[in-house]
Amino acid sequence: MTSAHLKEQIIAYSKTIGVDKIGFASTDPFLTLKDRLIAHRELGYESGFEEPDLDKRTEPSQLLPEAKTIIAIALAYPSKMKNAPVSKKGERRGIFCRASWGEDYHHILRRKLAQLEDFIQEKIPGAKSVSMVDTGELSDRAVAERAGIGWSGKNCAIISHEFGSYMYLGELVTTLSLPPDQPIEDQCGTCNKCVDACPTGALVQGGQLDSGKCIAYLTQTKDFLPDRFRKKLGNRLYGCDTCQVVCPENKGKNADHHEEMQPDPEVVKPKLEPLLTISNREFKNTYGNIAGSWRGKKPIQRNAIIALAHFKETSSLPTLYTLLTDDPRPVIRGTAAWAIGTIGGGEKSEKALKQAKEREKDTDVQAEIAKGLHVLLNERI
Repeated sequence: MTSAHLKEQIIAYSKTIGVDKIGFASTDPFLTLKDRLIAHRELGYESGFEEPDLDKRTEPSQLLPEAKTIIAIALAYPSKMKNAPVSKKGERRGIFCRASWGEDYHHILRRKLAQLEDFIQEKIPGAKSVSMVDTGELSDRAVAERAGIGWSGKNCAIISHEFGSYMYLGELVTTLSLPPDQPIEDQCGTCNKCVDACPTGALVQGGQLDSGKCIAYLTQTKDFLPDRFRKKLGNRLYGCDTCQVVCPENKGKNADHHEEMQPDPEVVKPKLEPLLTISNREFKNTYGNIAGSWRGKKPIQRNAIIALAHFKETSSLPTLYTLLTDDPRPVIRGTAAWAIGTIGGGEKSEKALKQAKEREKDTDVQAEIAKGLHVLLNERI
């Protein structure tokens, strides 16, 4: 069997298991990427979630010494929600980004990659391979770009003409020697809509992201959210889609053919207030199967509190008073204090914050109580 024929068979098989796009790339070191990553690190733009070893991120042979080819795959996900519930006064709702709709994409792609590995083993016994999705060492985007899946957009996503940037990416490094595909040239041109629309200016320039400012990253942190980002958060509970929503290449794109990716509206656009008192077991049972749950419930609850402050939802004040008094986690108590001041509530909120100030021992929470009181009292003047 020739390598070209084997490649054709792999492509044909990938379609039978629901892979939307597949591409093949060499295992040459990603030298340009390495230079960018070094500069990225020097500028302090890393998120901390990345693989720290830049050699592993840019040299496929570090992962599989005999590697000859990287097979990149993409699965398109939906951008529209059917029967989306309405957020209204008294029942405000948050939102999980589209990449967290449906079943956790890590599980979906890993199943597809495992099926590809099994198929390759059947055809070429003894072939070695290593697969990864998102949390692996290699850059999914760099591999997908080299493999011709799409071009690397100014929004730091891979964009294809068929599916826009609404694609999950994964790759399989293999010892098979297969003909590589041609990368797609940049198609963004002079369009700068994503950079201009980024709520926090995290897209420093086209293709360069300051991760520490990115709302998608910030929603996953577990500490207090820096003050300057709180009003930017809106009702986002996990992730941010702004740079994708404004992209002209995404206009009209909605891949809804993967049943496991279809969102449950009540899960991905949930009521905010019930999230504040949800138990660990309830959280796991309700949200444990989506990608947005991976950091646990605390970041989601913190974000929900900020979202309620964004809406100035006065009906949530009793619950926020209880959190301020009883929650054992400083981040939740402190964020509740800030939210109470932001929402208002007159003398009752003032009394709750002053009582909390007297008993609170944590200095960070004390600072948040002071912020809450400052906003509350200034708005009453």
